[in-house]
Amino acid sequence: MEPIVNLSEGTPSMLNEAALKRLIIQQPELFEILQITATLNLADSWLCAGSLRNFIWNKLAGRPPFDQQSDVDIIFFDRTISYEKTVQLNRQLRQAQPKYNWELKNQAFMHHHNPHTAPYHSSRDAIRHFPERCTAIGARLNPRTQQLELFLPYGLADITRFVIAPTPYFANDPEKIAVFKQRVAKKTWQQQWPQLQIVLPQ
Repeated sequence: MEPIVNLSEGTPSMLNEAALKRLIIQQPELFEILQITATLNLADSWLCAGSLRNFIWNKLAGRPPFDQQSDVDIIFFDRTISYEKTVQLNRQLRQAQPKYNWELKNQAFMHHHNPHTAPYHSSRDAIRHFPERCTAIGARLNPRTQQLELFLPYGLADITRFVIAPTPYFANDPEKIAVFKQRVAKKTWQQQWPQLQIVLPQ
């Protein structure tokens, strides 16, 4: 499979929001995941993070776009659902839909995992606070219209240029930037996508 971007010449991708929507709709696994997520009726729920980022990187690099072994990152926001209940829901989802590696996270409480972070106000707010700009991406079927909706607080430039850079919330905090560096080292993304560039704040 040929890459849709000539990476050897450094040509920037023409992938924009409309084109990405078409790619997601045309990818059977991703669209099925979005449909299943919509049926869960969880408040403010989104498919996000590596599930979409890796799909784009694979597509741009000419690799099989969907990795069946990857986690399927689903977030929602509901202060009435406890951590224990979320774990139970995730277990039930894995049993009902064993085709995918579901990872269900309630963002009402996830701020505890990042230093110096106030409670999030919504799933969109949580996505803005993700460590990497390229990871801050979400997709869902709009609950009212059932049309595909994307949330791209930092755009697509970092993802399409294979750049890993911290979001402002991490770049401007020494303790958080240390977490960012540890996370990037642990993920070893460059072994899968050698063209990736890690960009740190000056």
